[in-house]
Formats: sequence, C-alpha cells, structure tokens
Amino acid sequence: MADLLAGKTALILGVANKWSLAYAIAQAFVREGGKLILTYQGERQKATVQELGQELSPDTEVLACDVTIQQELDNVVNTLRAGHAKLDVIVHSIAFANREDLSRPFVETSRDGYLLAQEVSAYSLVAVARAFAPLMTDGGSILTLSYLGAVRVIPNYNVMGVAKAALEASVRYLAHDLGPVNIRVNAISAGPVKTASARAVKDFSKMLDGVAANAPLRRNADPAEVADTAVFLASNLGRGVTGNVIYVDAGFQIMGLPTAAQEQSHDR
Repeated sequence: MADLLAGKTALILGVANKWSLAYAIAQAFVREGGKLILTYQGERQKATVQELGQELSPDTEVLACDVTIQQELDNVVNTLRAGHAKLDVIVHSIAFANREDLSRPFVETSRDGYLLAQEVSAYSLVAVARAFAPLMTDGGSILTLSYLGAVRVIPNYNVMGVAKAALEASVRYLAHDLGPVNIRVNAISAGPVKTASARAVKDFSKMLDGVAANAPLRRNADPAEVADTAVFLASNLGRGVTGNVIYVDAGFQIMGLPTAAQEQSHDR
C-alpha cells in the first residue's frame, strides 16, 4: 500500500532531531503522501527543525510553538487559519522532567518538578487538542506517545511514569469528548528507543538490554515500527480506533517474569 495519507495535513509537535520518534513518524507520513507542519520551541531549536523539515519535504511548514504558553498555541492556530489550513492529524511527541527528579526516588520528587512534568508531558495534550480541534473540520486523528512506565513501575522513570499515566487517562477523556466531531485520540506506547531524551533516564542501556532479553520477539522495538503504527492510526485504516493505548514494544508489556533463558543466564 502507498499514499495512505495523501491529501492529509499533519501537525507534528516534538521533532527535535533525527533520532526522535517524532522524526521517524514524520518520515513515514511523507512516505505515505502526507503534508507536514512542524513546530519548534525557542530560537535555539529553530534552525535545526527548519533544516529537518526541508530534508523531509520541501513544502514543510515550520512554526514556533511552546506548548506551555497559550499565546504561542494561539499564534499557530491564527497562522494556520490565515492560510486556510485544515488539519487531519496531530502528533503530540512532547515530554519533559527535571533530570534530578528522574535520578532520585519518586518519593523525593519536588513539588515544582512534579508540576512541571505534568504540565509539559500530560496537560499539553489537552491544550493542544483544545487549540487545534476546531481546525480538524473533517475529523481526524490525534496521537501521542507514551511508555510502559505509565502502568508499571519502571526503575528510574519515576515522575515521568506518573506523568505518562496522566497522559494515558487524558487520551481516554479526550477520545470521549472529541468523538462526536469524528476526532480520534490514541496513544502509542513505544518500547525503549535510543533517543536524546532517553539519556536522562539512569541506566537506560540496562533497560534496553532487559527488554531485548525478555520480550517475546527477543529484541527492542524499532522507530520505524512506531512510525508505521502512527500511519495506521492517522490513516483511514484506523478509522474505528479511539481511546486506546497501542503497544509497540516487541511484546514486552505482556511479560510478568523473566524468560527461562534469562533466568538460566543469571544462574551461570
């Protein structure tokens, strides 16, 4: 199949570099004929995102948007309205927590750190949906990215796990609210992937090794697999799917105990 997103315009928030899952999703959308609008946060990111946008597709539009500032969200909406833009897909790939709040036990999370992680990683989806839903005049698909730490304790994920739990709950409530206007809202829970933001998680390499050893497919998920799932959810193929969290993690989320092979390796 090809051109699954032909004639569709996707707003992607969170493309930071070529290693980000948002970039892999953007690549897949272009492959399937979609038009891109990318956003960046702050002048320091501007040149990088503009360069990435041009590499993805010459007609990619790049706009400034800090999701924690309502005026910047409003500015993007006004710019798109002025250009008579209609959105079909929104990809929310934004998360942040203070490094110190990731590196210490969750019980020691600071109040400010907790609120910051919630605002950037969870509430921003609500703000984005509210701001841009009116531009999805023919309905569409809103996607966000989560992780297993939302539903299970993952050592060193700490405050981000709690923020992802709020994010997944937000997906369900948004799906309920926006369903009547034919807007679907889903999350992709990706397995651990080597991204720049993942470096903030202590012992991340051990996490990768543990998943590869214990997942049913005996490997980690690939960014392209996450991107293809995003294409499915964004396209007409996913028209009946909303309010869901779809795992793309080589099956790791089904495991309750280490595999026999892993236990044997510990015995030696």
